Amino acid sequence: MMEHGMGFGWVYTLIFVALAVWLVYQIVQRNSSRPDESVKTPLEILKERYASGEISKSEFDRMKDDLK
Repeated sequence: MMEHGMGFGWVYTLIFVALAVWLVYQIVQRNSSRPDESVKTPLEILKERYASGEISKSEFDRMKDDLK
């Protein structure tokens, strides 16, 4: 009789593994769905340079057109 009860141990192992895989998947999805705020687009960098006075309005407009 004990052998019959022990035969279903693989089901519990399978459920545990499936839950562990699901949990890891959820954690990876949450972390990858967040945009990396430290990465700036070229236009954002250009706007910062113009705002700081590093480049003139005409340079800003020319560079902005080049990005399109």
